[in-house]
Amino acid sequence: MKKKDIKKTEKNPAENKAHIAGAGLIREEVITDTLETNFMPYAMSVILSRAIPEIDGFKPSHRKLLYTMYKMSLLGGARTKSANIVGATMRLNPHGDASIYETMVRLTKGNESLLHPFIDSKGNFGKAYSKNMAYAAPRYTEAKLEKLCEELFRDIDKETVDFVDNYDSTTTEPTLLPVTFPNILCNPNSGIAVGMASNICSFNLIEICNTTIELINDPDHNVADTIQAPDFVGGASVVYDRKALDDVLNTGKGSLRIRAKYKYDKKNNCIDITEIPPTTTSEAIIDKVIDLVKTSKLKEITDIRDETDKTGLKITIDLKRATDPDDLMRKLYKMTPLEDNFACNFNVLIGGMPKVMGVQEILLEWIAFRTECIKRRVSFELGKAKDKLHLLLGLQKILLDIDKAVKIVRETEEEADVVPNLMIGFGIDNIQAEYVAEIKLRHLNREYILKRLADIEQLEKDIAEMESILKTKSKQKKIIVDELKNVMKKYGKDRHTDILYIDEEEEIDEEELIPDYPVHLFYTSEGYFKKITPQSLRMSGEHKLKEGDEIIIEIESTNAVELLFFTDRQQVYKAKASDFDDTKTSVMGDYIPSKLEFDPDEKSIFMAVTSDYVGYMLFFGENGKVVKVDLDAYATKTNRKKLVNAYTDKYPIVQIAQIREDTEFRLTSSNGRVLLFNTGAISTKATKNSQGVAVMTQKKNHRLISAVEYKEGSFANPRRYRTKNLPAAGATLSSEDAGEQLSFE
Repeated sequence: MKKKDIKKTEKNPAENKAHIAGAGLIREEVITDTLETNFMPYAMSVILSRAIPEIDGFKPSHRKLLYTMYKMSLLGGARTKSANIVGATMRLNPHGDASIYETMVRLTKGNESLLHPFIDSKGNFGKAYSKNMAYAAPRYTEAKLEKLCEELFRDIDKETVDFVDNYDSTTTEPTLLPVTFPNILCNPNSGIAVGMASNICSFNLIEICNTTIELINDPDHNVADTIQAPDFVGGASVVYDRKALDDVLNTGKGSLRIRAKYKYDKKNNCIDITEIPPTTTSEAIIDKVIDLVKTSKLKEITDIRDETDKTGLKITIDLKRATDPDDLMRKLYKMTPLEDNFACNFNVLIGGMPKVMGVQEILLEWIAFRTECIKRRVSFELGKAKDKLHLLLGLQKILLDIDKAVKIVRETEEEADVVPNLMIGFGIDNIQAEYVAEIKLRHLNREYILKRLADIEQLEKDIAEMESILKTKSKQKKIIVDELKNVMKKYGKDRHTDILYIDEEEEIDEEELIPDYPVHLFYTSEGYFKKITPQSLRMSGEHKLKEGDEIIIEIESTNAVELLFFTDRQQVYKAKASDFDDTKTSVMGDYIPSKLEFDPDEKSIFMAVTSDYVGYMLFFGENGKVVKVDLDAYATKTNRKKLVNAYTDKYPIVQIAQIREDTEFRLTSSNGRVLLFNTGAISTKATKNSQGVAVMTQKKNHRLISAVEYKEGSFANPRRYRTKNLPAAGATLSSEDAGEQLSFE
């Protein structure tokens, strides 16, 4: 483009757009059409070619890697550098060396991810139970296939499975591997696709093979009779839950509780954790324990460290003196990943369709797949046997008159006519004649002839047997059963994961997890709260308070109590003392409306403290009425944090009080009258927002102004202010009491 043309297009943007096809045009598209055109192919590719395993138990990336190693003669051969394997695999899996090596690492014996690893490794391949123990680069590590892989590739060269071209059509690869055992359930497998996921736990190989044999004989066999529970390479324990196990076995979905194993070292007063759930790592456990110790939720621990070495996993927890290790572990199981849930989702690709299935359905699908592999192998061998028999039958005719054959060959002038002349001379076809013509002169002896004739007899028997296998399902089943028994004998192992039976009584309550130690609780008129330990209180000075604020409640209690904060809107917000951090007098404390997320402009007016909800709540109204409510009316079975209608809203409340048992209160009216009454004189109300009982009658324009618990000796003649019947107006203060009142009010 010339310079003057450039200047011209810059001045005219519309003219510049004309040089780009479709520039500036706005086209309306239906969103569903866009998703179908652009997103659906991607989603299908992820589901079918990446994330979801197939019936042989492998994803495409696993299959490509293992098949490459098989073709590299690494089954039974010497190890080679991992970098060589990664490079060779890229002929089938062009997704980059890093992702291929990560796939390889997980399949190795050294990484300890699989119950039955497929790759024999040498070097640092990291550990599945530790995120910090990273694997070495592929140039430093070596690998070959484990002997178990013989069961993956057995008869793969006998057309047992389909082969397809690789991505550039330079070689071929299997669509499935003809595994001789249900690998899909013998090793863990997980993947996240688009809109779906798969998470398959591993089961014991012996249990799975026995279950498969039972299902071959009886498709209605109950798999729970032969499968105890999942079996994980890291061991640990499955907490027995019959319903959860049945859900996993029957539907392929469900959640199982996995609990770590530990040993108590009495000599060193420490706990050694040696097996953990497969869903967590040692670092995650240590970080969580440290966090609990820092927040004072665990006070029995002095130190925790990772002592993992070549002998295996080991997390050591040092304990304080007199700590019960079993009680501590019960807390740790509840509060840390030492007990975790394994969420099962047995999503498998069957014929290119993802399907969530139970163990029985998966094994029946595998039996159908393996039966097809057997039939294809037998068909392949049958074809080879028939071809060989055909050649030997032609040879048999020649061997009946060898001299005639030699004569035909010698008298044939041209080499090209040897085969046609043999065909004519003995009545054999072209293939047979070609085979005869290639026989070496040294083989025309009696021994060779007798062996070939014997081969014909054996081949005829073999062909008859193979044809019988193809027609008889029972013989096909017997082959699969024999293979399964052979796999069990060679590779079967004892269970790694125990089954833990726990009585309901042994289950720890949430309250037991709360560390219990003495504290002082302070509550102010402005709604601030402090929790201070006695040691800290002794070393502290005056309380820091907001200007105009004052402490109205001070209680010696423990960290395990529950707190009830009553508000000016007839609501109660519940919390635990353990929810608040230990603090000092030099801080203002937690502002309760903010901490417990009160409604806008809602204020806290009273704090009740309880550990067992024994006692009563008293609400004193301006009109002289009193409501007495059992404290357990505020107890809830669930962890509700907010209760409405906590007390009556029919009249203003002057005072709220908490008592453990009935006692005497002093009521004072604005007209100067005083009444002493015992709370036992009024009955409790079943409804929290009841209007209560009239206790002190009020004259017109007067109201109750205070209600405090009466202290014996406060009045010279307390009988003056008591009455037999309620409600009562009370009595005016005597001269003796009026003088004393000035001193203590």
